[in-house]
Amino acid sequence: METEHIDEIGFVKISEQRQKIMKELKNKLKIPTEIAKSTNMSVSEVSRSLRTLKDRKIVVCLNEDKRVGRVYTLTDKGKKILKTIDL
Repeated sequence: METEHIDEIGFVKISEQRQKIMKELKNKLKIPTEIAKSTNMSVSEVSRSLRTLKDRKIVVCLNEDKRVGRVYTLTDKGKKILKTIDL
């Protein structure tokens, strides 16, 4: 069992939205509108969840300087968490 990131594992598991977003980013680069469309969430819900995941260094924005078309992916930490919770 992965105990190194136990707090983040709990953080992700308590939110179905965060789980959906992480699953969408598994081995993929996506923008918030793509995530929203494939998860049936609003773009604002996705953006809010991405911000909290980014604050915990679970996801990273690859082009932070852009206002539109920001591309997100999982960090190595995010990939480990995703593998541990088996989404």
